[in-house]
Amino acid sequence: MDDLDVVGQVVGGSFGSVVVRQKSGSGLEIGDLMVSEEQGSFLILQVFELEYGSQIQDRMQQMMSGSNLEHGVSDAFYEPEFVNYVLAKIKPLARIRGGDEVKVPKSMPSFFNKLRMVTSGDLRFLHRGRDSVFVGHIRSGSKVLEDAEVWLPAEDVFAHHVMIPATTGRGKSNLVKTVMWNVIGTGRVGALILDAHDEYYGRHAPGLKDHPGADTGLAYYTPTDPPPGATRLAINLQAVRPEHFEGIVNFSEAQFQALRTYHWKLGEGWLTTMMLTSPDTAEDKIAASTMGAIQRKMRLVLGLGRDEKGRLVSKHEVFDSETKGFTTVDDIVRQIEEGRVVILDTSRLGDEAELIIGNIIASRLFEKYKGYKATGELGSKPVATIVIEEAPRVISKDVLASNNDSIYATIAREGRKFKVGLTAITQLTSVIPRTILANMNTKIILGNEMKQEREAIIQSAAQDLSEDDKNIASLDKGEAIITSIFVPFAMPVKIPLFEDLVGGTRKSERVKVLG
Repeated sequence: MDDLDVVGQVVGGSFGSVVVRQKSGSGLEIGDLMVSEEQGSFLILQVFELEYGSQIQDRMQQMMSGSNLEHGVSDAFYEPEFVNYVLAKIKPLARIRGGDEVKVPKSMPSFFNKLRMVTSGDLRFLHRGRDSVFVGHIRSGSKVLEDAEVWLPAEDVFAHHVMIPATTGRGKSNLVKTVMWNVIGTGRVGALILDAHDEYYGRHAPGLKDHPGADTGLAYYTPTDPPPGATRLAINLQAVRPEHFEGIVNFSEAQFQALRTYHWKLGEGWLTTMMLTSPDTAEDKIAASTMGAIQRKMRLVLGLGRDEKGRLVSKHEVFDSETKGFTTVDDIVRQIEEGRVVILDTSRLGDEAELIIGNIIASRLFEKYKGYKATGELGSKPVATIVIEEAPRVISKDVLASNNDSIYATIAREGRKFKVGLTAITQLTSVIPRTILANMNTKIILGNEMKQEREAIIQSAAQDLSEDDKNIASLDKGEAIITSIFVPFAMPVKIPLFEDLVGGTRKSERVKVLG
Protein backbone atom coordinates (compact mmCIF):
# COMPACT_ATOMS: atom_id res chain seq x y z
CA MET A 1 0.00 0.00 0.00
CA ASP A 2 1.35 3.42 -0.97
CA ASP A 3 1.74 5.71 2.05
CA LEU A 4 -0.16 8.37 0.10
CA ASP A 5 -3.22 6.14 0.24
CA VAL A 6 -3.10 5.62 4.00
CA VAL A 7 -5.93 7.31 5.92
CA GLY A 8 -5.52 5.72 9.34
CA GLN A 9 -3.85 3.16 11.54
CA VAL A 10 -5.24 0.60 13.99
CA VAL A 11 -4.37 1.57 17.57
CA GLY A 12 -6.74 -0.49 19.72
CA GLY A 13 -10.35 -1.36 20.43
CA SER A 14 -12.20 -4.63 20.27
CA PHE A 15 -13.99 -6.77 17.71
CA GLY A 16 -16.86 -4.71 16.35
CA SER A 17 -15.30 -1.48 17.66
CA VAL A 18 -11.78 -1.15 16.34
CA VAL A 19 -10.08 2.18 17.15
CA VAL A 20 -8.18 3.87 14.33
CA ARG A 21 -6.10 7.03 14.47
CA GLN A 22 -6.91 9.20 11.47
CA LYS A 23 -4.02 10.44 9.37
CA SER A 24 -3.93 14.23 9.38
CA GLY A 25 -5.96 15.71 6.53
CA SER A 26 -7.80 12.47 5.70
CA GLY A 27 -11.18 13.89 6.69
CA LEU A 28 -12.89 10.65 7.68
CA GLU A 29 -16.72 10.68 7.80
CA ILE A 30 -19.39 8.61 9.49
CA GLY A 31 -20.14 5.75 7.10
CA ASP A 32 -16.76 5.76 5.34
CA LEU A 33 -15.60 2.36 4.07
CA MET A 34 -11.98 1.44 4.78
CA VAL A 35 -9.80 -1.49 3.76
CA SER A 36 -7.29 -3.41 5.85
CA GLU A 37 -5.06 -5.56 3.65
CA GLU A 38 -4.15 -8.89 5.18
CA GLN A 39 -2.23 -11.89 3.90
CA GLY A 40 -4.33 -13.49 1.17
CA SER A 41 -7.43 -11.39 1.94
CA PHE A 42 -8.61 -7.99 2.99
CA LEU A 43 -11.18 -6.63 5.41
CA ILE A 44 -13.79 -4.01 4.54
CA LEU A 45 -14.60 -1.90 7.59
CA GLN A 46 -16.93 1.03 8.22
CA VAL A 47 -16.62 4.11 10.40
CA PHE A 48 -19.49 4.45 12.87
CA GLU A 49 -18.12 7.00 15.37
CA LEU A 50 -15.60 9.83 15.42
CA GLU A 51 -14.02 11.55 18.43
CA TYR A 52 -11.02 13.71 19.30
CA GLY A 53 -7.80 12.37 20.75
CA SER A 54 -4.84 14.25 22.20
CA GLN A 55 -1.54 13.69 23.96
CA ILE A 56 -2.14 16.86 26.00
CA GLN A 57 -4.18 16.83 29.20
CA ASP A 58 -7.52 18.68 29.16
CA ARG A 59 -6.41 21.49 31.46
CA MET A 60 -3.32 22.14 29.35
CA GLN A 61 -5.47 22.20 26.19
CA GLN A 62 -7.77 24.76 27.80
CA MET A 63 -4.80 26.92 28.77
CA MET A 64 -3.34 26.76 25.25
CA SER A 65 -6.71 27.60 23.76
CA GLY A 66 -7.00 30.63 26.05
CA SER A 67 -3.56 31.83 25.02
CA ASN A 68 -4.51 31.54 21.39
CA LEU A 69 -7.95 33.16 21.73
CA GLU A 70 -7.06 35.99 24.05
CA HIS A 71 -3.45 36.78 23.11
CA GLY A 72 -3.04 35.34 19.63
CA VAL A 73 -0.24 33.01 20.70
CA SER A 74 0.38 30.51 17.89
CA ASP A 75 0.85 26.75 18.06
CA ALA A 76 4.50 27.06 17.13
CA PHE A 77 5.84 25.37 20.28
CA TYR A 78 4.23 21.99 19.41
CA GLU A 79 3.21 19.98 16.34
CA PRO A 80 -0.61 20.07 16.13
CA GLU A 81 -0.95 17.12 13.72
CA PHE A 82 1.15 14.94 15.98
CA VAL A 83 -0.31 15.91 19.33
CA ASN A 84 -4.01 16.37 18.46
CA TYR A 85 -5.86 14.00 16.15
CA VAL A 86 -9.14 12.27 15.36
CA LEU A 87 -9.98 8.73 16.46
CA ALA A 88 -12.45 6.67 14.44
CA LYS A 89 -14.31 3.64 15.69
CA ILE A 90 -14.85 1.13 12.90
CA LYS A 91 -16.54 -2.24 12.55
CA PRO A 92 -15.65 -5.08 10.15
CA LEU A 93 -18.26 -5.70 7.45
CA ALA A 94 -16.76 -8.41 5.28
CA ARG A 95 -13.61 -10.39 4.60
CA ILE A 96 -12.82 -10.80 0.90
CA ARG A 97 -10.69 -13.63 -0.41
CA GLY A 98 -9.63 -14.10 -4.02
CA GLY A 99 -11.41 -10.94 -5.09
CA ASP A 100 -14.96 -12.30 -5.03
CA GLU A 101 -15.32 -14.72 -2.10
CA VAL A 102 -17.18 -12.87 0.66
CA LYS A 103 -17.03 -14.16 4.24
CA VAL A 104 -18.46 -12.91 7.50
CA PRO A 105 -15.45 -11.49 9.38
CA LYS A 106 -14.47 -13.29 12.58
CA SER A 107 -11.20 -11.52 13.32
CA MET A 108 -9.83 -8.01 13.68
CA PRO A 109 -7.30 -6.24 11.47
CA SER A 110 -3.68 -6.56 12.59
CA PHE A 111 -2.55 -4.18 15.31
CA PHE A 112 -0.93 -1.03 13.88
CA ASN A 113 -2.12 -2.07 10.40
CA LYS A 114 -2.47 0.87 8.05
CA LEU A 115 -5.85 1.38 6.38
CA ARG A 116 -6.89 2.96 3.09
CA MET A 117 -10.24 4.00 1.62
CA VAL A 118 -12.23 1.41 -0.33
CA THR A 119 -12.06 1.51 -4.14
CA SER A 120 -14.31 0.12 -6.86
CA GLY A 121 -11.71 -2.59 -7.47
CA ASP A 122 -12.26 -3.91 -3.95
CA LEU A 123 -15.93 -4.44 -4.71
CA ARG A 124 -15.67 -6.80 -7.68
CA PHE A 125 -17.79 -9.30 -5.77
CA LEU A 126 -20.81 -7.03 -6.39
CA HIS A 127 -22.13 -8.60 -9.55
CA ARG A 128 -25.37 -8.47 -11.41
CA GLY A 129 -27.37 -11.69 -11.67
CA ARG A 130 -29.76 -12.60 -14.44
CA ASP A 131 -32.88 -11.29 -12.71
CA SER A 132 -31.24 -8.44 -10.79
CA VAL A 133 -32.59 -4.94 -10.37
CA PHE A 134 -30.37 -1.88 -10.05
CA VAL A 135 -30.76 0.17 -6.86
CA GLY A 136 -27.79 2.53 -6.67
CA HIS A 137 -24.05 2.94 -6.22
CA ILE A 138 -21.90 2.05 -3.24
CA ARG A 139 -21.36 5.07 -1.03
CA SER A 140 -18.44 5.62 1.33
CA GLY A 141 -19.56 8.35 3.70
CA SER A 142 -20.73 11.03 1.28
CA LYS A 143 -18.42 9.83 -1.53
CA VAL A 144 -20.07 7.85 -4.34
CA LEU A 145 -18.24 5.06 -6.17
CA GLU A 146 -19.79 5.36 -9.62
CA ASP A 147 -18.25 2.09 -10.86
CA ALA A 148 -19.55 0.04 -7.92
CA GLU A 149 -23.20 -0.70 -8.62
CA VAL A 150 -25.61 -2.47 -6.29
CA TRP A 151 -27.98 -4.97 -7.92
CA LEU A 152 -30.50 -6.99 -5.92
CA PRO A 153 -32.03 -10.33 -6.96
CA ALA A 154 -35.48 -9.09 -7.95
CA GLU A 155 -37.54 -12.25 -7.47
CA ASP A 156 -36.10 -13.04 -4.05
CA VAL A 157 -36.19 -9.47 -2.78
CA PHE A 158 -39.76 -8.65 -3.83
CA ALA A 159 -41.22 -12.03 -2.81
CA HIS A 160 -39.71 -11.68 0.68
CA HIS A 161 -41.04 -8.13 1.10
CA VAL A 162 -39.33 -4.77 1.01
CA MET A 163 -39.62 -1.99 3.58
CA ILE A 164 -38.58 1.60 2.95
CA PRO A 165 -38.47 3.48 6.27
CA ALA A 166 -37.70 7.21 6.26
CA THR A 167 -38.91 10.59 7.37
CA THR A 168 -40.42 13.07 4.94
CA GLY A 169 -38.09 14.61 2.38
CA ARG A 170 -35.41 11.89 2.37
CA GLY A 171 -36.18 10.56 -1.12
CA LYS A 172 -38.73 7.75 -0.67
CA SER A 173 -40.61 8.57 -3.89
CA ASN A 174 -37.37 8.98 -5.83
CA LEU A 175 -36.25 5.55 -4.60
CA VAL A 176 -39.51 3.82 -5.59
CA LYS A 177 -39.50 5.45 -9.03
CA THR A 178 -35.87 4.47 -9.56
CA VAL A 179 -36.46 0.83 -8.60
CA MET A 180 -39.64 0.58 -10.69
CA TRP A 181 -37.85 2.19 -13.65
CA ASN A 182 -35.43 -0.73 -13.59
CA VAL A 183 -38.25 -3.26 -13.25
CA ILE A 184 -40.33 -2.11 -16.23
CA GLY A 185 -39.79 -4.23 -19.30
CA THR A 186 -38.10 -7.15 -17.56
CA GLY A 187 -41.26 -9.28 -17.38
CA ARG A 188 -39.95 -10.79 -14.13
CA VAL A 189 -41.69 -8.47 -11.66
CA GLY A 190 -45.31 -7.35 -11.68
CA ALA A 191 -46.18 -4.46 -9.40
CA LEU A 192 -49.33 -2.72 -8.16
CA ILE A 193 -48.63 0.86 -7.03
CA LEU A 194 -51.31 2.64 -5.01
CA ASP A 195 -50.34 6.20 -5.90
CA ALA A 196 -51.99 8.52 -3.40
CA HIS A 197 -50.29 11.62 -4.83
CA ASP A 198 -50.38 10.79 -8.56
CA GLU A 199 -46.61 11.25 -8.76
CA TYR A 200 -45.22 8.02 -10.21
CA TYR A 201 -46.70 8.08 -13.70
CA GLY A 202 -45.61 11.68 -14.32
CA ARG A 203 -48.51 13.45 -15.98
CA HIS A 204 -46.86 16.85 -15.89
CA ALA A 205 -43.29 15.94 -14.95
CA PRO A 206 -40.75 13.17 -15.58
CA GLY A 207 -42.20 9.83 -14.52
CA LEU A 208 -42.42 6.14 -15.31
CA LYS A 209 -44.35 6.99 -18.48
CA ASP A 210 -41.00 8.10 -19.96
CA HIS A 211 -39.48 4.63 -19.76
CA PRO A 212 -38.66 3.29 -23.26
CA GLY A 213 -40.56 0.10 -22.42
CA ALA A 214 -43.63 1.82 -20.96
CA ASP A 215 -45.91 0.85 -23.86
CA THR A 216 -45.72 -2.83 -22.95
CA GLY A 217 -44.38 -2.73 -19.38
CA LEU A 218 -46.51 -0.04 -17.71
CA ALA A 219 -50.25 0.46 -17.15
CA TYR A 220 -51.85 3.57 -15.68
CA TYR A 221 -55.38 3.87 -14.28
CA THR A 222 -56.87 7.22 -13.29
CA PRO A 223 -60.45 8.33 -12.58
CA THR A 224 -60.03 11.69 -14.32
CA ASP A 225 -59.10 12.52 -17.92
CA PRO A 226 -56.88 9.54 -18.75
CA PRO A 227 -53.98 10.61 -21.00
CA PRO A 228 -53.32 8.68 -24.23
CA GLY A 229 -52.50 5.07 -23.46
CA ALA A 230 -54.01 5.19 -19.96
CA THR A 231 -57.28 3.67 -18.71
CA ARG A 232 -60.09 5.20 -16.71
CA LEU A 233 -60.17 3.77 -13.20
CA ALA A 234 -63.67 2.42 -12.66
CA ILE A 235 -64.55 -0.55 -10.46
CA ASN A 236 -68.02 -2.01 -10.45
CA LEU A 237 -69.53 -2.48 -7.00
CA GLN A 238 -70.16 -6.12 -7.87
CA ALA A 239 -66.41 -6.70 -7.29
CA VAL A 240 -66.71 -5.60 -3.66
CA ARG A 241 -67.14 -8.27 -0.97
CA PRO A 242 -67.57 -7.88 2.80
CA GLU A 243 -64.08 -9.20 3.53
CA HIS A 244 -62.55 -6.34 1.55
CA PHE A 245 -63.45 -4.03 4.44
CA GLU A 246 -61.66 -6.15 7.05
CA GLY A 247 -58.73 -4.41 8.66
CA ILE A 248 -59.68 -1.12 6.97
CA VAL A 249 -63.16 -0.01 8.04
CA ASN A 250 -64.15 -0.43 11.67
CA PHE A 251 -67.57 -2.13 11.51
CA SER A 252 -69.16 -3.51 14.67
CA GLU A 253 -69.90 -7.22 14.86
CA ALA A 254 -73.62 -6.62 14.15
CA GLN A 255 -72.82 -4.38 11.20
CA PHE A 256 -70.39 -6.85 9.68
CA GLN A 257 -72.86 -9.69 10.06
CA ALA A 258 -75.39 -7.55 8.20
CA LEU A 259 -72.91 -7.15 5.34
CA ARG A 260 -72.42 -10.91 5.20
CA THR A 261 -76.16 -11.51 5.25
CA TYR A 262 -76.75 -9.27 2.25
CA HIS A 263 -73.82 -10.76 0.35
CA TRP A 264 -74.93 -14.32 1.05
CA LYS A 265 -78.54 -13.65 0.03
CA LEU A 266 -78.06 -11.34 -2.96
CA GLY A 267 -74.66 -12.23 -4.37
CA GLU A 268 -72.92 -9.70 -6.63
CA GLY A 269 -75.59 -7.02 -6.36
CA TRP A 270 -75.61 -7.02 -2.57
CA LEU A 271 -73.91 -3.67 -1.98
CA THR A 272 -76.04 -1.67 -4.43
CA THR A 273 -79.23 -3.14 -2.98
CA MET A 274 -78.06 -2.53 0.57
CA MET A 275 -77.29 1.13 -0.14
CA LEU A 276 -80.67 1.73 -1.83
CA THR A 277 -82.74 -0.05 0.82
CA SER A 278 -84.56 1.97 3.45
CA PRO A 279 -83.17 1.16 6.91
CA ASP A 280 -86.70 0.31 8.07
CA THR A 281 -87.04 -2.50 5.48
CA ALA A 282 -83.68 -4.22 5.94
CA GLU A 283 -83.28 -7.98 5.40
CA ASP A 284 -83.61 -10.54 8.22
CA LYS A 285 -84.75 -8.11 10.89
CA ILE A 286 -81.53 -6.14 10.75
CA ALA A 287 -82.05 -3.19 13.09
CA ALA A 288 -82.77 0.11 11.38
CA SER A 289 -80.01 1.74 13.45
CA THR A 290 -77.53 -0.89 12.27
CA MET A 291 -78.57 -0.46 8.65
CA GLY A 292 -78.41 3.33 8.91
CA ALA A 293 -74.93 3.21 10.44
CA ILE A 294 -73.69 0.92 7.65
CA GLN A 295 -75.05 3.21 4.96
CA ARG A 296 -73.47 6.27 6.55
CA LYS A 297 -70.07 4.56 6.70
CA MET A 298 -70.36 3.36 3.11
CA ARG A 299 -71.28 6.83 1.89
CA LEU A 300 -68.29 8.28 3.71
CA VAL A 301 -65.74 5.58 2.82
CA LEU A 302 -66.72 4.85 -0.79
CA GLY A 303 -68.08 8.28 -1.65
CA LEU A 304 -71.48 6.85 -2.57
CA GLY A 305 -74.68 8.83 -2.93
CA ARG A 306 -77.85 9.08 -5.02
CA ASP A 307 -78.42 11.19 -8.10
CA GLU A 308 -81.66 12.95 -9.02
CA LYS A 309 -83.03 9.71 -10.48
CA GLY A 310 -82.36 7.76 -7.28
CA ARG A 311 -79.42 5.82 -8.75
CA LEU A 312 -76.35 4.96 -6.70
CA VAL A 313 -73.38 7.06 -7.85
CA SER A 314 -69.79 7.68 -6.74
CA LYS A 315 -68.72 11.28 -6.16
CA HIS A 316 -65.16 10.52 -7.31
CA GLU A 317 -66.38 8.40 -10.25
CA VAL A 318 -64.36 5.33 -9.28
CA PHE A 319 -67.08 2.97 -8.00
CA ASP A 320 -69.92 2.26 -10.42
CA SER A 321 -73.23 0.50 -9.72
CA GLU A 322 -74.33 0.03 -13.33
CA THR A 323 -72.36 -0.69 -16.51
CA LYS A 324 -68.76 0.38 -15.88
CA GLY A 325 -65.77 -1.39 -14.37
CA PHE A 326 -66.86 -5.03 -14.68
CA THR A 327 -63.44 -6.18 -15.99
CA THR A 328 -61.12 -3.66 -14.33
CA VAL A 329 -59.94 -5.91 -11.49
CA ASP A 330 -59.34 -8.88 -13.78
CA ASP A 331 -57.53 -6.65 -16.29
CA ILE A 332 -55.18 -5.30 -13.60
CA VAL A 333 -54.45 -8.77 -12.20
CA ARG A 334 -53.73 -10.05 -15.72
CA GLN A 335 -51.32 -7.17 -16.36
CA ILE A 336 -49.48 -7.88 -13.10
CA GLU A 337 -49.25 -11.54 -14.12
CA GLU A 338 -47.69 -10.38 -17.39
CA GLY A 339 -44.95 -8.64 -15.42
CA ARG A 340 -46.20 -5.08 -15.82
CA VAL A 341 -46.03 -2.21 -13.37
CA VAL A 342 -49.61 -1.04 -12.77
CA ILE A 343 -50.15 2.43 -11.28
CA LEU A 344 -53.50 3.34 -9.74
CA ASP A 345 -54.09 7.06 -9.33
CA THR A 346 -55.92 7.17 -6.00
CA SER A 347 -55.25 10.85 -5.34
CA ARG A 348 -58.97 11.72 -5.37
CA LEU A 349 -59.88 8.97 -2.92
CA GLY A 350 -59.79 8.94 0.86
CA ASP A 351 -57.39 6.62 2.65
CA GLU A 352 -59.97 3.92 3.26
CA ALA A 353 -61.31 3.86 -0.32
CA GLU A 354 -57.76 3.64 -1.65
CA LEU A 355 -56.96 0.69 0.60
CA ILE A 356 -60.22 -1.07 -0.27
CA ILE A 357 -59.43 -0.84 -3.98
CA GLY A 358 -55.99 -2.23 -3.27
CA ASN A 359 -57.58 -4.92 -1.11
CA ILE A 360 -59.92 -5.98 -3.92
CA ILE A 361 -57.08 -6.32 -6.43
CA ALA A 362 -54.58 -7.84 -3.99
CA SER A 363 -57.13 -10.43 -2.83
CA ARG A 364 -57.86 -11.50 -6.40
CA LEU A 365 -54.14 -11.65 -7.21
CA PHE A 366 -53.31 -13.62 -4.07
CA GLU A 367 -56.11 -16.12 -4.74
CA LYS A 368 -54.85 -16.68 -8.28
CA TYR A 369 -51.24 -17.15 -7.21
CA LYS A 370 -52.29 -19.61 -4.51
CA GLY A 371 -54.14 -21.51 -7.23
CA TYR A 372 -51.05 -21.50 -9.44
CA LYS A 373 -49.00 -23.02 -6.63
CA ALA A 374 -51.58 -25.79 -6.22
CA THR A 375 -51.46 -26.59 -9.95
CA GLY A 376 -47.68 -26.30 -10.28
CA GLU A 377 -47.81 -23.19 -12.51
CA LEU A 378 -46.35 -20.73 -10.01
CA GLY A 379 -42.78 -21.14 -11.24
CA SER A 380 -43.64 -19.61 -14.61
CA LYS A 381 -45.25 -16.52 -13.08
CA PRO A 382 -43.39 -13.28 -12.29
CA VAL A 383 -43.07 -12.26 -8.68
CA ALA A 384 -45.74 -9.70 -7.73
CA THR A 385 -45.32 -6.82 -5.29
CA ILE A 386 -47.85 -4.34 -3.90
CA VAL A 387 -46.40 -0.89 -3.25
CA ILE A 388 -48.25 0.86 -0.45
CA GLU A 389 -47.41 4.18 1.16
CA GLU A 390 -47.98 4.85 4.86
CA ALA A 391 -48.05 1.12 5.48
CA PRO A 392 -49.06 1.40 9.18
CA ARG A 393 -52.59 2.17 7.92
CA VAL A 394 -53.01 -1.57 7.38
CA ILE A 395 -50.25 -3.38 9.30
CA SER A 396 -49.77 -1.36 12.50
CA LYS A 397 -50.22 -2.89 15.96
CA ASP A 398 -53.38 -0.89 16.61
CA VAL A 399 -55.01 -1.83 13.30
CA LEU A 400 -54.25 -5.52 13.69
CA ALA A 401 -55.43 -5.52 17.31
CA SER A 402 -58.78 -3.83 16.58
CA ASN A 403 -59.72 -5.45 13.27
CA ASN A 404 -59.50 -8.73 11.47
CA ASP A 405 -56.45 -9.04 9.25
CA SER A 406 -56.64 -7.36 5.86
CA ILE A 407 -55.11 -8.96 2.79
CA TYR A 408 -52.03 -6.78 3.33
CA ALA A 409 -51.27 -8.41 6.68
CA THR A 410 -51.95 -11.85 5.20
CA ILE A 411 -49.50 -11.19 2.38
CA ALA A 412 -46.91 -9.87 4.84
CA ARG A 413 -47.06 -13.18 6.75
CA GLU A 414 -47.67 -15.72 3.96
CA GLY A 415 -47.09 -14.05 0.60
CA ARG A 416 -43.51 -15.21 0.04
CA LYS A 417 -44.75 -18.80 -0.33
CA PHE A 418 -46.80 -17.69 -3.33
CA LYS A 419 -44.43 -15.10 -4.89
CA VAL A 420 -46.57 -12.18 -3.72
CA GLY A 421 -44.89 -9.52 -1.60
CA LEU A 422 -45.34 -6.08 -0.11
CA THR A 423 -43.20 -3.01 -0.70
CA ALA A 424 -44.13 -1.07 2.42
CA ILE A 425 -43.22 2.62 2.72
CA THR A 426 -43.42 4.11 6.20
CA GLN A 427 -42.29 6.91 8.47
CA LEU A 428 -43.26 4.95 11.60
CA THR A 429 -41.51 1.60 11.79
CA SER A 430 -42.08 1.36 15.54
CA VAL A 431 -45.86 0.90 15.24
CA ILE A 432 -45.56 -2.21 13.05
CA PRO A 433 -45.53 -5.55 14.93
CA ARG A 434 -42.16 -7.25 15.23
CA THR A 435 -43.55 -10.43 13.67
CA ILE A 436 -44.31 -8.52 10.47
CA LEU A 437 -41.05 -6.54 10.59
CA ALA A 438 -39.18 -9.84 10.82
CA ASN A 439 -40.81 -10.94 7.57
CA MET A 440 -39.66 -7.78 5.76
CA ASN A 441 -36.38 -9.33 4.72
CA THR A 442 -35.06 -6.35 2.77
CA LYS A 443 -35.02 -2.84 4.22
CA ILE A 444 -33.78 0.13 2.25
CA ILE A 445 -33.20 2.60 5.06
CA LEU A 446 -33.25 6.32 4.31
CA GLY A 447 -32.50 9.12 6.77
CA ASN A 448 -34.45 9.33 10.02
CA GLU A 449 -33.96 11.83 12.86
CA MET A 450 -36.41 10.12 15.24
CA LYS A 451 -34.48 7.92 17.68
CA GLN A 452 -37.45 5.66 18.46
CA GLU A 453 -37.87 4.87 14.76
CA ARG A 454 -34.15 4.26 14.27
CA GLU A 455 -34.18 1.80 17.16
CA ALA A 456 -37.11 -0.12 15.63
CA ILE A 457 -35.30 -0.26 12.28
CA ILE A 458 -32.04 -1.41 13.87
CA GLN A 459 -33.75 -4.12 15.94
CA SER A 460 -35.43 -5.64 12.87
CA ALA A 461 -32.53 -5.37 10.41
CA ALA A 462 -31.14 -8.42 8.62
CA GLN A 463 -27.59 -7.43 9.62
CA ASP A 464 -26.23 -6.11 12.90
CA LEU A 465 -26.80 -2.34 12.82
CA SER A 466 -26.43 -1.83 16.55
CA GLU A 467 -23.63 0.72 15.99
CA ASP A 468 -25.36 2.51 13.11
CA ASP A 469 -27.66 4.84 14.99
CA LYS A 470 -25.58 7.93 14.13
CA ASN A 471 -25.04 6.63 10.61
CA ILE A 472 -28.79 6.42 9.93
CA ALA A 473 -29.43 9.80 11.52
CA SER A 474 -26.79 11.41 9.30
CA LEU A 475 -28.09 10.04 5.99
CA ASP A 476 -28.70 12.87 3.55
CA LYS A 477 -31.40 12.92 0.86
CA GLY A 478 -30.89 10.02 -1.55
CA GLU A 479 -28.45 8.21 0.76
CA ALA A 480 -29.51 4.81 2.07
CA ILE A 481 -28.41 1.63 3.80
CA ILE A 482 -29.60 -1.67 2.35
CA THR A 483 -29.94 -4.45 4.90
CA SER A 484 -31.16 -7.74 3.49
CA ILE A 485 -30.71 -11.48 3.70
CA PHE A 486 -29.73 -11.22 0.03
CA VAL A 487 -26.67 -8.98 0.46
CA PRO A 488 -23.40 -9.99 2.18
CA PHE A 489 -23.40 -6.98 4.52
CA ALA A 490 -25.37 -3.82 5.17
CA MET A 491 -24.58 -1.78 2.07
CA PRO A 492 -24.37 2.01 2.07
CA VAL A 493 -25.71 3.26 -1.26
CA LYS A 494 -26.49 6.45 -3.12
CA ILE A 495 -29.79 6.33 -5.02
CA PRO A 496 -29.54 8.04 -8.42
CA LEU A 497 -31.76 11.02 -9.08
CA PHE A 498 -34.75 9.80 -11.04
CA GLU A 499 -34.69 12.79 -13.39
CA ASP A 500 -31.16 11.76 -14.41
CA LEU A 501 -32.43 8.34 -15.44
CA VAL A 502 -35.23 9.85 -17.49
CA GLY A 503 -33.06 12.54 -19.01
CA GLY A 504 -30.38 10.10 -20.07
CA THR A 505 -27.63 12.08 -18.36
CA ARG A 506 -25.83 8.92 -17.28
CA LYS A 507 -22.84 7.98 -19.40
CA SER A 508 -24.11 4.49 -20.20
CA GLU A 509 -27.27 2.43 -20.09
CA ARG A 510 -26.07 0.12 -17.36
CA VAL A 511 -29.03 0.93 -15.14
CA LYS A 512 -31.38 -0.89 -17.51
CA VAL A 513 -32.18 -4.53 -16.84
CA LEU A 514 -31.35 -6.28 -20.09
CA GLY A 515 -32.02 -9.82 -18.99
